[in-house]
Amino acid sequence: MTAYDVIVLAGGAAKRLGGADKPGVRVGGRALLDRVLAACDGAARTVVVGDRRATARPVLWTREVPQGGGPLAALGAGLKLTTADHILVLSADLPFLGPGTVDALLAAAGQPGREGALCTDPDGRDQPLVAAYRAEPLRRELALIATEYGSLAGLPLRILTAELELARIDAGPDAAFDCDTWDDIAAARARIREHGAVLDEWITSVKNELGIELDVDTGVLLDLARDAAHGVARPAAPLTTFLVGYAAARASAGAGPDEAAAAVAEASRKATALALRWETEAEAEAAESAGRGGDAAGGPADGSKSDAGREGTGTP
Repeated sequence: MTAYDVIVLAGGAAKRLGGADKPGVRVGGRALLDRVLAACDGAARTVVVGDRRATARPVLWTREVPQGGGPLAALGAGLKLTTADHILVLSADLPFLGPGTVDALLAAAGQPGREGALCTDPDGRDQPLVAAYRAEPLRRELALIATEYGSLAGLPLRILTAELELARIDAGPDAAFDCDTWDDIAAARARIREHGAVLDEWITSVKNELGIELDVDTGVLLDLARDAAHGVARPAAPLTTFLVGYAAARASAGAGPDEAAAAVAEASRKATALALRWETEAEAEAAESAGRGGDAAGGPADGSKSDAGREGTGTP
């Protein structure tokens, strides 16, 4: 994988949000800035240009001069703290950016003859703040622009991108989706709750909240919960999955994420087998009870009293 540093621009005025603290706005229970940081956690060095705040992982902080000088000035300030040959540049308001897009940008930026790569949105517009650049040409062009204009403050990013040989990748409708307005925030919050995405979003949020770096087969856990609920009782589902997690943690204490994931899978297998044995016993007992006439005491299924032992009494 290409080694890289990342610069996240988080110092905008957010005028279309009424001046709200946009990087701190939560989508799916996580701050927008933290969602972006999660997508690029493979960076050797992470620089955030903006006001200091609590973040999900350590970062370096800086501000553009003057503050409010715009994205090109912010990029120049962040670049001073980087050392890698490739620089990922992101805005702090990308709720659906994922590691796959990061990898695609870095791969495209590393192609011969390219000085970087950026995403295009569904309308074909360039997104220079969802991009990866080679550090040397990026530093060169910023220096030339600063010399020509006297400063980077107040200048648009297109002045930079027009001078670079850039690859363009279509990352789909989500990767470049940014939150400029409250309508955008509402749309992002609704999208993560859609049926096909909500479980993955929830599990990712929980893992980030708990500081867990673990990839497990959620399908296995869901099957376990189903089998426990069906074969034992509905409350058995959450309790069983908790116990599986506890057992896996004990079994993999001191091990890495791969060993921990394997421990979860093994504990799930054992618990699932147990739940299926319970279900089999219950089905067998039901069949035996039906064979005895359906009454636990051996009586007829209709509840009438048996005439056993009454022969010769003369009772009609």
